[in-house]
Amino acid sequence: MSRANPVVIFSRSTCFMCHAAKRLFCSMGVNPTVYELDEYPDGKDLERVLLELVGGGGSAVPVPVVFIGGKLVGGMDRVMGSHISGTLVPLLKEAGALWL
Repeated sequence: MSRANPVVIFSRSTCFMCHAAKRLFCSMGVNPTVYELDEYPDGKDLERVLLELVGGGGSAVPVPVVFIGGKLVGGMDRVMGSHISGTLVPLLKEAGALWL
């Protein structure tokens, strides 16, 4: 799923941080592929896989979970950290999600 699309966000429809992540990418001209785990038919299965990847330690996946270019970036804290440090745009360009 995450390799076929430059930017993939695993989200929950009621999560305000997920909404903020989606808005950030859209404001940059990036059209992320979004999987709303609470609305997706295989959402529970995806959550189990994501929990293993991010190592949440709990029973719920800390969303959003963002992949850029097929690589796990992490949650909103890492996305914002990359944005602030200036490393997000190069990642998006390299993944083919942004043409500047």
